[in-house]
Amino acid sequence: MELLKTIFGYDDFRPLQKQIIDHILAKKDTLVVLPTGGGKSLCFQLPALMFDGLTIVVSPLISLMKDQVDQLQEMGVSAVCLNSSLPADQYRHHMSLIRQNQVKLLYIAPESLVRPQILEMLGAVTVDCLAIDEAHCISAWGHDFRPEYRLLAQIRPRFPEAVCAAFTATATPAVQKDIQASLGFSADTGFKPFIGSFDRENLRIRVIFKDNPLQQTLGFLEAHKQDSGIIYCLSRKQVDALADQLAVQGFLVRPYHAGLDDTKRNRFQTEFIRDDVRIIVATIAFGMGIDKPNVRFVLHYDLPKSVENYYQEIGRAGRDGLDAECLLLFSHADIPRLKSLVTGPDEQQNRAAWFHLEDMVRFAEAQDCRKKRLLAYFGETAATDDCGMCDNCLAPADQVQDLTIEAQKFLSCVKRTGERFGAGHIIDVLRGAETKKIFQFRHHLLSTYGIGKEVSKKQWFYLSRQFQSKGFVQREDNYGGLTLTPEAWGVLKKETRVSGWLDPRHRLSQSSEAATGTGHAESTPHPHHPDLFELLRQKRKELADEAGVPPYAVFPDKTLMELATFFPRTETDFLNTFGVGKTKLEKYGPDFMALIAEFCTTHAISDVPERKPPAFAVTESIPKEKRHVQVGRLYHDGMSVKDIAEQFHVKQITIIHHLFRYFQDGNRIQAGHVIDECPVPPDAQEKVRQAFDTHGYQFLKPVFEAMDREIPYDDLHLMRLYYLYVNEIAPPSK
Repeated sequence: MELLKTIFGYDDFRPLQKQIIDHILAKKDTLVVLPTGGGKSLCFQLPALMFDGLTIVVSPLISLMKDQVDQLQEMGVSAVCLNSSLPADQYRHHMSLIRQNQVKLLYIAPESLVRPQILEMLGAVTVDCLAIDEAHCISAWGHDFRPEYRLLAQIRPRFPEAVCAAFTATATPAVQKDIQASLGFSADTGFKPFIGSFDRENLRIRVIFKDNPLQQTLGFLEAHKQDSGIIYCLSRKQVDALADQLAVQGFLVRPYHAGLDDTKRNRFQTEFIRDDVRIIVATIAFGMGIDKPNVRFVLHYDLPKSVENYYQEIGRAGRDGLDAECLLLFSHADIPRLKSLVTGPDEQQNRAAWFHLEDMVRFAEAQDCRKKRLLAYFGETAATDDCGMCDNCLAPADQVQDLTIEAQKFLSCVKRTGERFGAGHIIDVLRGAETKKIFQFRHHLLSTYGIGKEVSKKQWFYLSRQFQSKGFVQREDNYGGLTLTPEAWGVLKKETRVSGWLDPRHRLSQSSEAATGTGHAESTPHPHHPDLFELLRQKRKELADEAGVPPYAVFPDKTLMELATFFPRTETDFLNTFGVGKTKLEKYGPDFMALIAEFCTTHAISDVPERKPPAFAVTESIPKEKRHVQVGRLYHDGMSVKDIAEQFHVKQITIIHHLFRYFQDGNRIQAGHVIDECPVPPDAQEKVRQAFDTHGYQFLKPVFEAMDREIPYDDLHLMRLYYLYVNEIAPPSK
């Protein structure tokens, strides 16, 4: 624990970190699967400082090596890398330091590690740990297989005293087994895997219908003027075009794709890492080597090819634990283009790729919790049905449509055609198409033939994916045939009603109004001072440029937010800040404390908030409080909707949705406090209450119409909350 604070500046471990570190220190092999930003690096960096010998860190990318070495050296840790980007004299100097036992961590690529010259040098020193980063590269089942990683198994016997620890953020069960087998991990020798949750609680996920994507992107970036972010496009051509368009609008932006030469790619990446450029527009070629913790947003300009790709790409946001926003622009027009891109000569691989794409489309069209869907995709069960951090959980379920009749028609047709055909054929039957296949199987004689002509083919496909998502039909893996589930019979017997959306445009345009914001805030008891925070960012950039390191290697944003909250002006107070160890206190403390002292004098700040350590700590025993609970407590304590929205950097309607969830949990707050927030005039308030009496409170559209569309939906949400309170009505469940 002492090293954790003095070197790394942390007050506590993140989930699983202590158990993993203890296991490695006991010299027992391990496989670690933690999400991006889950603290994998600390799990081998801290043991490296406690071992007497050398820790070898195998890393696939030069940029990632340099990034981590820079950060460790800023902490006063003896770390070096050996790779082809180093000048010859520096390479020789690093080799000399290793031979003299003056290095604790060596970062090296797998193809370099297996060279005879390197192995001979390492054979003359004590190697205590072999840490393999991005270990999914070992597996042919992984999404980024690299044959050179397979060579690592051959060199393990050269270091018999070294513990081997493999680390990855994206390993399915099949990939995990392959890694274990390739590295010779065995329970007989104490091997133990540590599998963390795939949930990234700080990521806010939104999907909106793509309609004029350039203007949508510009509107989104307007809310992120000071933020770093990544925009993903499918093609190099689109990357270049969008980067040019954003540059014309005044944004600091660079393109990144495989078509650029190495010099440009490295320069653009360095500019982004060092905050000289705010935005990178990229293909999926960008991001794996990025350890930039303060990426505040990831925007998908086009639909990703699979859920795996999507999860990996949004994982590059919010690695510092602060909130980040992930926006996907979705249009069905992207699907044919994507399908052509993933189609090749192998039919079996094509079917697999198409199924992956269909899974991604279903995720984009989903009406339930998006995080629950992501976790389920990777085999994990969500702790709640309502994450409070995606558009679906934050959006009101007011305008859903009754789809019971459509569901009965579709399910009946699946049954009558023998539960062996895919959605395309079922839809052709429902719409009365005259295809060869329909006549071949005599399906034009079925009672369901032509009973769905009033619904377009595109709408039927959207409905079919909803029915699959709701669990009424399931798809056969090899050929995509649909079969009914037991749940389907409740619909066919008229015992179960089905709600949803007939037109995805309407659904996704509704969700576009939910879950907006710049994504800076994390749940802190006191908001930071924005002017001081900006001055601290400028000072950090200045010091980072002088040292030739990325700004986050000086201090991460979390540290600056604490400094701008608690105004530490003594060494003791400064050392109590997240991310501040003794080395950084000595190196940077005087500059930052002088800036804080000058700011407090200029702004006559004498009283500072009471610090409740450990600030920003994440522990296993104290789970993170859900956002709607935080909002409910703050509102109960007297903060206004406006003030809470400013603290969490979201729209006021988002806070109102959080309050409604707080009420759904059975909590109570002052009814008068609610009505004081409402801008609706008193005479109109009474008419709204009468409209709720007449039309009910489940759906706001009838009330909106009854008020001649003069009362905005935001105000009606607040009025509904007040109506439920004063009438002591049990809240509807979501």
